[in-house]
Amino acid sequence: VQLQASGGGLVPAGGSLRLSCEAPGMDFSFSMNRMGWYRQAPGKQRELVANIASNGQTRYADSVKGRFTISRVNAKRTIYLQMNSLNTEDTGVYYCNAARGTIVDLWGQGTLVTVSS
Repeated sequence: VQLQASGGGLVPAGGSLRLSCEAPGMDFSFSMNRMGWYRQAPGKQRELVANIASNGQTRYADSVKGRFTISRVNAKRTIYLQMNSLNTEDTGVYYCNAARGTIVDLWGQGTLVTVSS
């Protein structure tokens, strides 16, 4: 099973992007997973950006609250990250993750987001 992230790119500060992460090979169990977005900026550790539980409960890093929105469409095996009011500190490689206890821990290949000043 693979996670396929897309939607990254170069955007000016203040702009918006929407990232997508698909899991086309995952069966009905997709809905049971907690899905999330992480990012890694140059020279920094990977950090949680946002996640969404199987019941739809969401969690956000303080730095993106009010600007980013995570969502999921289980029927499409897809999650999204709508990113608004981007700033240069949002630059990094964004990875999607699927997790469920100790059973599932999958990572996508990452998509690069570059915010120019």
